[in-house]
Amino acid sequence: MAAAKNIMSLEQYLEKVGRFAGNEYGKQIRSQFADSKGNSELAMLQSPSFDEMQQLTRAVAIMTPSEKAGADKLSDEQVRSIAKDAKVDEALFAIFINGYALALCP
Repeated sequence: MAAAKNIMSLEQYLEKVGRFAGNEYGKQIRSQFADSKGNSELAMLQSPSFDEMQQLTRAVAIMTPSEKAGADKLSDEQVRSIAKDAKVDEALFAIFINGYALALCP
């Protein structure tokens, strides 16, 4: 009988993403990924700002248990709806959810 696979929960992924949130080391990492306009959205998964982390925490907090369990399979409309209900940036939450789905890939 095969052992059960240990799958990272959405809350565990949120903790992982937030490990450098708002600190100087995180800001340094993020600045290395900035484009010519100073944007670094994709680096958010490695080093979110304090505000981004608050938004992500708020969005995850309002999700239902079934949404959390199937977060890697949420539709674009579901992601938009959760972001709207949580009053968070839709693109930020979409990047987070997509990052989670990628993290679950073998």
